[in-house]
Amino acid sequence: MNFDDLGIKRLFSDALKKQGIKTPTAIQEQVIPNILNGKDLIVQGETGTGKTLAFLLPLIQLIDPKVAEVQGLILVPTRELALQITTVAKGLADLHDIHLLSIYGGKSTADQLKKLARKPQLIVATPGRLVDHLGQENLALSDIRFFVLDEADQLLLSGFKPDIEQIMMDMPGSRQTLFFSATLPANIKKIAYRYTYNPEYISIGENTSDPSLIEQVVVPTTDRQKFPALQKVLMADNPYLAIIFCRTKRRAGELLEKMKKYKFNVDVIHSDIPQNKRERILRRFRKGDLQFLIATDVAARGLDIHFITHIYNFDMPETVETYVHRIGRTGRAGASGYSCTFVAEHDEDQLYDIEKHYGEAIKKRIVKIGKD
Repeated sequence: MNFDDLGIKRLFSDALKKQGIKTPTAIQEQVIPNILNGKDLIVQGETGTGKTLAFLLPLIQLIDPKVAEVQGLILVPTRELALQITTVAKGLADLHDIHLLSIYGGKSTADQLKKLARKPQLIVATPGRLVDHLGQENLALSDIRFFVLDEADQLLLSGFKPDIEQIMMDMPGSRQTLFFSATLPANIKKIAYRYTYNPEYISIGENTSDPSLIEQVVVPTTDRQKFPALQKVLMADNPYLAIIFCRTKRRAGELLEKMKKYKFNVDVIHSDIPQNKRERILRRFRKGDLQFLIATDVAARGLDIHFITHIYNFDMPETVETYVHRIGRTGRAGASGYSCTFVAEHDEDQLYDIEKHYGEAIKKRIVKIGKD
C-alpha cells in the first residue's frame, strides 16, 4: 500500500518520496482514510508510530487555501512539540498554499500578531498562549473545521482541561475532532468520548520502541545516596546518549548543578528554560554534542530523538503510564535500550504497580556507595 491508495494527493506523496517516505505506517493506514471521510477519531499511539503525518497529511489536503480563515487547530501540551509539528507541517502547507502559524509561550506576541494578520488557515498551539489571544480577540475560531488534540493525555493530566474547554466553546459544534493519546486510562477515555461525536477508536500496538529490547533494572537506594549512586552508574555505563528524568523543575535544576560540578557533559530542559535556549539544547543533544539531558516529563513529552541508548529515572515516575512513556524513549527502531530507575523506600508502592503492569519483578542492580 502507498499514500496514493489512502487518498493522499500526488503532490504530497511525491514530496514524501523525496524524503524517503514511501510506505504508510500502520497508524497512517487506519487514520488517514477516516479523516478524509470526516470521522471523529480517538487514537491511541505512541510517539514514533507516524501519527504526526497521519493527521497532518489529510488535514492540509482538506483545508481550503481560498478561505482566509482558521480552519484547522492542532493543540499540544509543550512548546517543543508545537515546534516539531510546525517543522513537519510547513513543507506540506507550502505545497498547498496554506498559511501556517505556531502559537506558544516564549515567542514574541508582537510577531505572532503580525502573522495572525496574514489570516493563517492552520494553527499549531499550546493552550495557554492560545487562550490569551482569544481573550484579546486577536483571532476567531468560528470557522474551525478540524480540531486535533495531540498528546491529549498529557494535555489533560497537566491541568489544561479548563483552557481546552474554553477553546472548544469558541469552535462550531460541526467540527471534526481528532483525539491522539499515548495512553488511555479510564478518566482520559471518558473525556475523549465526551469531546468527540460517534468516534472511531483506533489503537496501534506497533511502536518503534520495543519493550522486549529494553533491559530494565532498579537500583535500591535512599534519597541521601541517590546522587552518588547515579554518579557511579553513569561512570560505569558511559552511555552514548541518555535522558535523566526528574519529577520537578527544581529537582532537575539541582541535579544539573551537581552533575556539572563533576564535569558531566549535561544540560537540562524544563518549562522555565527560555524557548530559544531549549531549542539549542535539543539540537546539541540530537547531534551528540551533549551526552546527558536532564528533563521533566512535560518538557520531554513528544520528543522523538533517535539513538538514545539509556534512560535513567532519577526520580520515580508518579504513574505506570509515565514510566512506560519515559523508557519508551529508548529501544527504538530495533535497537536495544537500557533503563535504570533509582528506588528509595517511599517509592516501593510505585515500583509494585510497575512490576504488576509488566507481570514480573524488575531486576535489581546493586550499587555500593563509599569505600569498597
